[in-house]
Amino acid sequence: MAFVVTENCIKCKYTDCVDVCPVDCFYEGPNFLVIHPEECIDCALCEPECPAEAIFEEDDVPPDQKQFIALNAELAALWPNISEMKAAPEDAKDWDGKPDKIKLLER
Repeated sequence: MAFVVTENCIKCKYTDCVDVCPVDCFYEGPNFLVIHPEECIDCALCEPECPAEAIFEEDDVPPDQKQFIALNAELAALWPNISEMKAAPEDAKDWDGKPDKIKLLER
């Protein structure tokens, strides 16, 4: 069972989670992070580190966010790996909690 990055990460893209991941299973897109489901070891270290509360265990992904399970797998196969924390976008706090950000996802 992998952990999944969900919609609230879009345009927030905090990387606190990346810094604690022991297996470097995060992948970075232009304005979103994903977790590679086959690399995640379910250690749960990332979940409490996410300031946007956008990371869930696969079984706990909210019903309206289920599409992100497949999206994490799809995009992790395309995007480059990220293994070190970076500064969050300057407007990350402005985007935290905004609804309907899926349409803003940059591939």
